Amino acid sequence: MDILPLVLVALVAIEHLYILVLEMFMWTKPRALKVFGMTKEVAETSKTLAANLGLYNGFLAAGLLWGLFHPNAMIGEQVQIFFLSCVLVAAIYGGMSAKRSILIVQGVPALLALASVLWV
Repeated sequence: MDILPLVLVALVAIEHLYILVLEMFMWTKPRALKVFGMTKEVAETSKTLAANLGLYNGFLAAGLLWGLFHPNAMIGEQVQIFFLSCVLVAAIYGGMSAKRSILIVQGVPALLALASVLWV
């Protein structure tokens, strides 16, 4: 496998690990309030829901890392394709239902990584 797909998939995994940290552990902190554009009050009332969302982002990152480090390159590539597709679908849904910037922040990196895995 070429280096470009590895780097792009790793970046998407790292992004989702960062989102996990923000949603599970920093939801009510200034950094997360700024990133997600919410007030402290809203964050306090939604922190259990955010932790659940963070866990799902962690599963996406774990799947991508599994694909990167799978001992069988063909299976690893298939795992990457599956999890990148999941990220892309989640980004499209999130962009349509929650915040349009999700399409750019999560969707574009996933799309680029998916394209590189499929075509490089």
